[in-house]
Amino acid sequence: MSILKITKENIKMKKILTAIIAVVFTVALAVGFTACTKANGVVIAVPNDTTNEARALMLLEQQGFIKLKEGAGITATVRDIVENPYNIKFKEVEAAQLPNFLQDVDFAVINSNFALAAKLNPASDALAVEGAYSAYGNVVAVKKGSEETAKTKALMAALKSERVKNYISATYGGAVISVVENAGDGFDASVDYAALSGQTIKVGASPAPHAEILSVAKEILAEKNVTLEVVEYSDYVQPNLSLEDGSLDANYFQHSPYLDDFNLKNGTHLVSVGAVHVEPMGIYSKKHTSLGAIKTASGSVER
Repeated sequence: MSILKITKENIKMKKILTAIIAVVFTVALAVGFTACTKANGVVIAVPNDTTNEARALMLLEQQGFIKLKEGAGITATVRDIVENPYNIKFKEVEAAQLPNFLQDVDFAVINSNFALAAKLNPASDALAVEGAYSAYGNVVAVKKGSEETAKTKALMAALKSERVKNYISATYGGAVISVVENAGDGFDASVDYAALSGQTIKVGASPAPHAEILSVAKEILAEKNVTLEVVEYSDYVQPNLSLEDGSLDANYFQHSPYLDDFNLKNGTHLVSVGAVHVEPMGIYSKKHTSLGAIKTASGSVER
């Protein structure tokens, strides 16, 4: 009888020890997994074109997450990062595709035009936005030599009108900001609108907000019997190539640093005839509600 009792107690003790070991192993595994996850850091997608990648990295630097080498400026790439204390992994993506990658990464730094097209509001959905916009005003570009044509002047007068400025303010709520200081009535006194009557001005643009803004300019030009035809593009390359080959009279989708870099790399001859608005670049996420996740994912504790 005593032997049976001892045997039962042994079995009971073994079961208890097995249960304890299982719990300890599970906890250790969970802790190990968490530590590994934290050590891995987060993945942030940034534009892969030179000027917008630099712009995205400078925004992350302003937020205190990385440090770029001195003098990197508006041509910085991930290879110019000299300090990455939170072990951030970067994924370089074509700018127009960034909203589509948002679900697959922790964060993405997205140009406002592509954010708006993806139904993301920079004013309410971005976790951080740029604080300075002067270098990145979105410009109307034409082929060199076309700066003073009647079509160019008529287009710019319409875009720099009070009506367009009011439309931008009323429609985008700070997500897009007009840079026009002395808005006019939409018409250029030096243009012979009678001679321009019946003609078409063909402009390439990204869908939002550029094509939307151009719809207001279209109404203004229609008052002088001038047709504004807007051709929409979903990338940053073709609208410049189409302008260079004469398929377009102008395009409206880019900022001057990008235009200058494009000319340098592609041998094109495109010039800006003026800025219309700015779009603050923002940091977005579908997985995190704050940028604090960048620090916690690396194992750092926010103070």
